[in-house]
Amino acid sequence: MNETYREKSFWLATAGDYQPSPPLAGQVKLDVAIVGGGFTGLSTALALKTAQPGLEVGILESQVIGFGGSGRNAGFAMTTFGLSTTVTKMLHGRDKARDALAFAERAVDHLGAMVERYKLQCDYEDVGFLRVATHPGYVKRCQQEIELVQGLGFEGFEWLDAEATRARADSPTYLGAIWEPRMALVNPAKLAWELKRVNLGLGVKFFEKTPVRKIEQNGSIRLSCPGGVVSTDKLVLAAGSFSNLLAPTRGKQHPAFTHIVLTEPLSQEQLGQIGWQGREGLEDARNLLHYYRLTADNRLLVGGGAAGITYGDDMDLDRHPPTFEALERFITRTFPQLAGTKIEHRWGGPVSVPVDMVPAMGYLGDRKAVYALGYVGHGVSISHLVAEVLKDLVLEQDSELSRHWFVNRKTLPWPPEPFAYVVAHLMRAALTAEDWWYER
Repeated sequence: MNETYREKSFWLATAGDYQPSPPLAGQVKLDVAIVGGGFTGLSTALALKTAQPGLEVGILESQVIGFGGSGRNAGFAMTTFGLSTTVTKMLHGRDKARDALAFAERAVDHLGAMVERYKLQCDYEDVGFLRVATHPGYVKRCQQEIELVQGLGFEGFEWLDAEATRARADSPTYLGAIWEPRMALVNPAKLAWELKRVNLGLGVKFFEKTPVRKIEQNGSIRLSCPGGVVSTDKLVLAAGSFSNLLAPTRGKQHPAFTHIVLTEPLSQEQLGQIGWQGREGLEDARNLLHYYRLTADNRLLVGGGAAGITYGDDMDLDRHPPTFEALERFITRTFPQLAGTKIEHRWGGPVSVPVDMVPAMGYLGDRKAVYALGYVGHGVSISHLVAEVLKDLVLEQDSELSRHWFVNRKTLPWPPEPFAYVVAHLMRAALTAEDWWYER
């Protein structure tokens, strides 16, 4: 099979041998069909087969497993639900913000337990998280965030002054940071492919290079694909940022693109110069934030900044030289010790964004179809706990997870194009303007 998917990220290029499953050919009958071979779809299949091993479960992926955001992200398993706790509280109130953060914390622990239970070989590192303040305005923003989460009853969040922050990672731009111990790093492509391995062992069927062209419901559900048709009793739509390509979820989210650059492996001398001994995951405090980490082979990964905005069905925004150049300048500004370090990889990946920037999941119409989307770039951990929610919905089981306020919530739809494109640009402009205000 053509391996152009390897070009989509460093992770996909280097995750080792991979054998894609054959595309759908002919007629197939399933109990549950899952559209989307990313983290949400993979973990939903795993949850269903664990709960009811006799179910016939199949995953249909338009490209290969991990092709979308799940194979191109930075690998941050963190406690962020949507854009931020502050935004969730502003839009939905304190009680719902508390519930969302508790879910996100539980999700990080859940992923760690999955890695241990299934022996997932995904370069998992339990390292903690620093949200660094690089301007006086961001110091105030970070301190307000700590006050909020502590006021909601959460522990473990700690403010570090400039000296304590630079003792963890030595950048002249750091004025302080939020320290949070509950955060892990993974190799996302390895995680996706390991989840496929586990699912195959449980009898889940995989159909790769199998885009769903049409979804029809008349009694059972029919999925029409280039090579055949799937008939299924239940349907899970787990296409993430590609959900706009499926009629039932069109308008529930809008894709944006984030971009990443990756250096050559850093020498021990370079690592010593930046003093990043704890290998924490780092983000700055901007809305259009920068995120960075060390890989297992000590490369510096840096991503974020200006988000690319899609139009219509265009999902080919993963190469944007101006953003790559800005990220390279960011490295030199943040760690002048690394000036001249070679950049060896550049890529981009899609992010699923609801209008209110809070994840959404639930039933579509009757109880035969469910969906989940809108993680706003923070799906590495919550997607696996969302999968447990989807499992309960598919099995029509009332549970603590299915009663969360964000399950089956009413969502504001994105308008059709060209208005969605305009709204997305206005939202990005507002976030950029707020960043400017903090940095003035």
